[in-house]
Amino acid sequence: MKLFVKILGLALCAAVAGFLIFVPGIVEDNRNAVTPHVPFPVSAQAQALHDELIIGDWHADTLMWRRSLLDHSDRGHVDLPRLIAGNVALQMFTAVTKSPAGQNYDGNSADASDSITTLVVAQLWPPRTWNSLLERAMHQAKRLHDYADASNGQLRVIKTRADLETLLSDRAAGQIVVGGLLGIEGAHALEGDIANLDKLMAAGHRMIALQHFFDNVLGGSLHGEGDHGLTDFGRQVVADVEARGLILDLAHSSQQVARDVLEITDMPIVVSHTGIFSVCPVKRNFPDHLMQAIAAKGGVIAIGYWADVICDDSPSGVAATIKAAVDLLGEDHVSLGSDFDGAVTTGFDVSQLASLTHALLETGLTEAQITKIMGGNMIRVLRARLR
Repeated sequence: MKLFVKILGLALCAAVAGFLIFVPGIVEDNRNAVTPHVPFPVSAQAQALHDELIIGDWHADTLMWRRSLLDHSDRGHVDLPRLIAGNVALQMFTAVTKSPAGQNYDGNSADASDSITTLVVAQLWPPRTWNSLLERAMHQAKRLHDYADASNGQLRVIKTRADLETLLSDRAAGQIVVGGLLGIEGAHALEGDIANLDKLMAAGHRMIALQHFFDNVLGGSLHGEGDHGLTDFGRQVVADVEARGLILDLAHSSQQVARDVLEITDMPIVVSHTGIFSVCPVKRNFPDHLMQAIAAKGGVIAIGYWADVICDDSPSGVAATIKAAVDLLGEDHVSLGSDFDGAVTTGFDVSQLASLTHALLETGLTEAQITKIMGGNMIRVLRARLR
């Protein structure tokens, strides 16, 4: 009997070890896939333009997954070698801290079980993160700082306007360096305490999204149980974001939250990963008139790369949505917001961005317009908000 118990114990330990070693990778393989494809065309003109661009992306969830940002991977969409291959200068890394089981675009309960908790435990994050949304955001920030420290200068965390200008100057001088910014995907990570905004800022977070897939203490989600607006706490957070020189992200917020925000602030607002409703009429995309209202206050609409929001995840499909966004909003209000590594399937990974530059030229957009879209508009907002 003792031998049996010992064997059973060893078997259970092996099963747990196998789960911890293999399951997170299997999950990501299924969640962050790239659609198989033949090589996309990239003309000589497109490649020459692409090599000169300052490229910035408002949204990637890479820090949620257990793989090194410093190593080239065949898994997912983003890592430092692939960012360099894609000539990306600035990447916003967003911290996912809670997501309802069975999440969907139509309606989720804030009381649903949290799927991120399972991922956190399976990936052996520190125990302090198991029951704290704030600590999950802090842990992901620490991961980016640790990667930067170990990157031999190829990755920097951008926290200030001075950091941004130094990065741009060094890249112009020929240095191979990528700037990583930090944001939170849903201000439920504040855990209802405005004082926690100081902790998030100290950790490096500079973009604050108000909601994710469920209603929270700040207000309604686009995918919640009603078109609820900002709460008093939500209004306090918006005011503090504006006062502190942070960036406000309305991706996943309800339409009423977006309208409420527009009434109380004049700062340029970001919708960090989305599509255009008139191109892809799904609930995930704000109506065109609401996008226009955000642009009218100097904001930017960042176009995602996955089919749920653009209805075609090929480079030409992304480019067609970007062209429609330019026609709707103007060339100064359109950016990139891939949602890479956000549990979505895309048509290409970050190393293949030159194919998007080629597709944008094919739509008839000018090189000057493409320069703005691929990074110039992001830099404008960062310069306006960072201190």
